[in-house]
Amino acid sequence: MIRELQVQGVFSENTYFYIDGFSKSGFLIDPGAQAGIIYDAVVRNGWHIEKILLTHGHFDHFGAAELLREKLMAPIYIYSQDAPYLTDTHMNLSGNSGQPITVPHYEELYDGEIIRLKANSGFYLKVIATPGHTPGSVTYYSPEENAAFVGDTLYQHGPGLTNFPGGNRNQLEESIINKIMTLPDNTILLSGHSSPITVAEEKRLLL
Repeated sequence: MIRELQVQGVFSENTYFYIDGFSKSGFLIDPGAQAGIIYDAVVRNGWHIEKILLTHGHFDHFGAAELLREKLMAPIYIYSQDAPYLTDTHMNLSGNSGQPITVPHYEELYDGEIIRLKANSGFYLKVIATPGHTPGSVTYYSPEENAAFVGDTLYQHGPGLTNFPGGNRNQLEESIINKIMTLPDNTILLSGHSSPITVAEEKRLLL
């Protein structure tokens, strides 16, 4: 099951829980802020978070990650090309926010990798490299749920932004057309800053 929790830091951001209903274990995706609220949701529902997954290296998507890593005893994962963002406050944009944030502890992911639960090896997400918003932006795809966590690569109203360090408009468009728009039409796209939309609906807006 997928649960969304909107958190408020410098920006409002969508944090997601992807939980196996049988084992109550799962993944926490993009904990952007308000670690206490996120932690309370985990405890209240009796969930066990095995991994904290980041779609990219901007601070509004990982602002609560380090504290939650400690409280939940769950490692943080990010695509290898965005790993440098976690320790560079210029690249991750937190330096200009008045709240510089770094994440010193993390593991690296790679394109095509399958992230499985220890509690249920049949419950997984596939890592799809979707660069453009940042060089290491990824989409986490669940065929079972017909859902894709796209971070800031794509919003309900169109493509993500590329006017930040490492952003590349051509890469972003290629990622959207060749990676995200080739997912099944009924796939629900879950972004960091907008409401869900299906691939079919997004195609009508973009293509």
